[in-house]
Amino acid sequence: MSDESETALRAYVRRLEAERNDLRRRLESVDQWVAETLRSAEAVRPLLRSMQESKFWKARNAWFDLKHRVGLHPVGAQAPVDLIVSDFAPLLSRASAYERWMFANDLRPADERVVRDAAAVLPRTPLISVVMPVYDTPERYLRAALDSVLAQLYEHWELCVADDASTQPHVRRILEEYRAADARVKLVFRPHNGHISAASNSALALAAGEFVALLDHDDVLAPDALFAVALLLNRKPDTDFVYSDEDKIDDLDRRSEPYFKPEWSPDSFLARMYTGHLAVFRRALVAEAGGFRPGFEGSQDYDLVLRVTERTQRIEHVPRVLYHWRIHPESTAAGGTSKRYAFEAGRRAIEEALERRGEPGRVEELPEAGSYVVRYVIRKPGKVSVIVPTRDHGADVDRCLASIFARASDQDFEVVIVDNGSTQRASLAVFERWAAAEKRVRIVRHAVPFNFAEINNYAVTQTTGRYLLFLNNDTEVVSGDWMEAMVEQAQRPSIGAVGVKLLYPDGTVQHGGVVTGIGGVAGHSHKYADAATGGYFNMLRTTNNYSAVTGACMMVRRDVFERASGFDERLAIAFNDVDFCLRLRALGLYNVYLAHVVLYHYESKSRGADDEGAKRTRFHAERDRMRERWGAALACDPHYSPHLTVTSEDFAIRG
Repeated sequence: MSDESETALRAYVRRLEAERNDLRRRLESVDQWVAETLRSAEAVRPLLRSMQESKFWKARNAWFDLKHRVGLHPVGAQAPVDLIVSDFAPLLSRASAYERWMFANDLRPADERVVRDAAAVLPRTPLISVVMPVYDTPERYLRAALDSVLAQLYEHWELCVADDASTQPHVRRILEEYRAADARVKLVFRPHNGHISAASNSALALAAGEFVALLDHDDVLAPDALFAVALLLNRKPDTDFVYSDEDKIDDLDRRSEPYFKPEWSPDSFLARMYTGHLAVFRRALVAEAGGFRPGFEGSQDYDLVLRVTERTQRIEHVPRVLYHWRIHPESTAAGGTSKRYAFEAGRRAIEEALERRGEPGRVEELPEAGSYVVRYVIRKPGKVSVIVPTRDHGADVDRCLASIFARASDQDFEVVIVDNGSTQRASLAVFERWAAAEKRVRIVRHAVPFNFAEINNYAVTQTTGRYLLFLNNDTEVVSGDWMEAMVEQAQRPSIGAVGVKLLYPDGTVQHGGVVTGIGGVAGHSHKYADAATGGYFNMLRTTNNYSAVTGACMMVRRDVFERASGFDERLAIAFNDVDFCLRLRALGLYNVYLAHVVLYHYESKSRGADDEGAKRTRFHAERDRMRERWGAALACDPHYSPHLTVTSEDFAIRG
């Protein structure tokens, strides 16, 4: 990169940072003013109400109402302060977290010149072909889509439009108008309607760019969409597939429902088409994959990404909202029932992908349209060693083992109770009863000072299973084929640790995957959420990649456990499971959470943090060890968006 280019780009970055800091200061000032205004209004509200109950005030209001009806009410006439407050309240309610985020993060008109200047000095300016199939698009939506391309701050683009034999005459007229206005607009008019896959291929045939970007005929690109992609391609020129964050836009151009996405998460992608828009591909790779396939209409993009990502791992995510998905009655953005065929096509696309990849299985579509659960064929069966450490807690162990055997099937397994120095006769009697009654239960004595990591490491040396299942003594199995479902995933060469959905007894979520950075080190996804809900974009109901899963119920192949050298015994109590999972991730493996495997975890919701005496000292030491070891990796969870909060586990927008 030349000195001139680097200087311009650095100036662009400094300008954006300064603007963002200024906006945040202004937002804090507005927040303070709003709070003071509301406090003042609340203080005078009782006085106002008493005044408004008087005969004089009622007569006054009637007089102003009459003047307003006959057009004599002067502009700016005083209104009761109570009415002002009630009018102001809806305005405050409309200031959603996302609106506040847009205020602080969106590109402002004043920034456009800076972006254009930066785009002009990029060392590499790849041509990006925007591919857009069109069919009977309402005029307003069509013009908005076309205008959003022409308004791009990055100028090295072409727009390749294929009209799929539209019946509405305005479509051709508008397209011809835009072609006449800008030579970068290319058109093809198909003689017969072939549906979206065929039309997309026709548009693709017009493309000459090194990269192709997909745009639906009723959606809108952000002005800096193509610039953001080009900037990434300058930093990482070997990238083959780029996707961005997105939101939805209505007929009044109001934006809502932002989708802040993770970095590439292949198992999350098999659960739903999360990459969505904006999607940009290396054109040669799309051609190699065979373009869009007829028969997958409605999920043709999903099918394409599945095939493209089988050919490359050079996948990048731009964490900016670069695409606005139009909400209207005929769009899939409007709801799950509008295009039923699209979700059936998605299921077939996943099934074919599984066959191509040599990982056969079945795909179950969830009631929430557009989400799926993949159930793999177990092709690498083997014994599961279930490791249950305990010191006393006989009643907990009894409940845990009863639930395991009540839901046992043909899976080969053993249960190893690791007795860490139990002294209660009742507990010892429970352990002995289970060992005598069930040949698959063994007791291993290991009376050492409590160290969760060391106890589990020792237990592994006493087991023979191909699969290791670490299980807390205070859990209770709910799902019928839970162990098989975990083996289905653990057998796969790409998978490290397998976790599950854990619930508190009241039906709220205790664990739905682990996100690093929350609370300084890590936190449980969707903690305390109602288990009946879908969570953030249905993540609570679907299989997802996470940086870590809890050791309260975790399965891993024995060879993987040994490659990672087991749990770090210097993390005696806290974070040893997170550290283990991060080491698996460093080996190139993906950790996965299974929503369809459910257990109760009787850990107390009110237990709180370790914040007293020796416990506090030990906790802080282990926290500091995690921070020293993993550093920035804790703050940059690839399976979690930088725009989401790290102060709670509810996927709220970061303030």
